[in-house]
Amino acid sequence: MKLTASLTSPYARKIRVLLAEKRIPCTLQVDSPWETDTAVPALNPLGKVPVLESDEGEVFFDSPVIAGYLEALDRPPHFMPRDGMAAVRVRQTEALADGILDAAVLAHLERMRPAEAQLPSNVERQCAKIERALQALEARLGETEWFHGERISLADVAVGCALEYLDLRLGALNWRDRHPRLTAFAARIGARESFVSTRPPG
Repeated sequence: MKLTASLTSPYARKIRVLLAEKRIPCTLQVDSPWETDTAVPALNPLGKVPVLESDEGEVFFDSPVIAGYLEALDRPPHFMPRDGMAAVRVRQTEALADGILDAAVLAHLERMRPAEAQLPSNVERQCAKIERALQALEARLGETEWFHGERISLADVAVGCALEYLDLRLGALNWRDRHPRLTAFAARIGARESFVSTRPPG
């Protein structure tokens, strides 16, 4: 099994965490779609990472699909509930986390443009999306340790990766000042070996 990914991609990190938690052997091929000599478009027509190639040669993308594939392998521990509606709720929380990432990536890219070409309104719009999603996650977590049930799920992995990506790219948001439950959650999940070993270079 081979995973093509950038070390700073939060979507790819979600998959790397799952692979580590499940102890599934996988070769990591570091590649960024932003490089001129990237091989990513040959693997994924959309030109995005992560991309997973199975031992049988089948290619899967993007991160929700790859996560579903890893669950379909039936390798413990499981990160999706067996009950259909419970699984839908986990996916809803994952969608919130991935939406934070989508907005954070767009805000980061806008800030990477030359100063005279930047549109502050675009950054403000994306940051507003992030804040609304954080508020929803703070309420959804409540006083529980994990988002759904009594053990870690895909929702928790997705949220943990999203929160740490905000630290990496949009530290000025200071999201911890407004979200104490998420702050405690980030500390808990961030201490897991799967998160420590996949933390992107600063």
